[in-house]
Amino acid sequence: MAQQANHPLPGGHQLEEYTIDRQLSLGGFSIVYLARDPDGTEVAIKEYLPNSLALRAKGDIKPIITEDHLGAFRYGMKCFFEEGRALARLSHPNVIRVLNFFRANETVYMVMEYEHGRTLQEFIYKHQGHVSERFIRGVFTRMLNGLREVHSHKLLHLDLKPSNIYLRGDNSPVLIDFGAARQTLASDQPMLKPMYTPGFASPEHYGNRQDLGPWSDIYSVGASMYACLDGAAPQAADERMKKDTLTPAMVRWEGQFSDRLLEIIDWCLNLNHLYRPQSVFALQKALVADIHPPHVRANSGWIGRFVDKFRSSPR
Repeated sequence: MAQQANHPLPGGHQLEEYTIDRQLSLGGFSIVYLARDPDGTEVAIKEYLPNSLALRAKGDIKPIITEDHLGAFRYGMKCFFEEGRALARLSHPNVIRVLNFFRANETVYMVMEYEHGRTLQEFIYKHQGHVSERFIRGVFTRMLNGLREVHSHKLLHLDLKPSNIYLRGDNSPVLIDFGAARQTLASDQPMLKPMYTPGFASPEHYGNRQDLGPWSDIYSVGASMYACLDGAAPQAADERMKKDTLTPAMVRWEGQFSDRLLEIIDWCLNLNHLYRPQSVFALQKALVADIHPPHVRANSGWIGRFVDKFRSSPR
């Protein structure tokens, strides 16, 4: 089935005990709505509706799934449901809170707390070129608290990027949109191909997916910090593997930010997952303490050799 845009449920539609207000976002995998519970409290409801497998025409409630796509649709729905169950066990101020999940209209819905604020992507766009180191350290240190909690429950995010980091009014971050968290850390679980965003996805997304781990989300953290400084996503990892033209943060912003912050970004963006921080705790330790991370290894490409040469040359 070709890619198509699915029509959202109409405003005022009753979905279990919730009343749909309006569509908040539409992606290739799901639709997110603003809704209200019986007490009038605002909630966000995420509907499993991959537009490559299902089609819902205007005015319809249930999607149409052809026989050819029914198996894949049901498997994805099962993973989505299991994801909701896993995330519902998380209770952390820096992770979106899942309140409920249920089946209806031949698909699955996930009910989450509705947060007021804006995404880090919107913040970057508004303050392009003027995002301070203090802001970056504050947001990412707290966001990593949430990511650490996610990893402790044997989940990976796998689509971490500025548009999936939500900032409340006080700039405290919340990890949202776990649409790619279906890949667990447990090796005996079935795999469903994750969605990812070029520039923020790790090399492991493109290669041997058995190498996926916490370090894969950590690559995305480094890419997100790089985007805070640059205003745009860094070069995509699959392109870097062919010809690495990404200027290291240590070179590009020397003197504008602390060496430690720039080293951390380059450390996270190492193409070899073995040379990145292996856990969120290791990354946090470097980010908040007066610790310099290991230099970028030369075998990460010409960028690594350039950085090593740059660091060893007299200034």
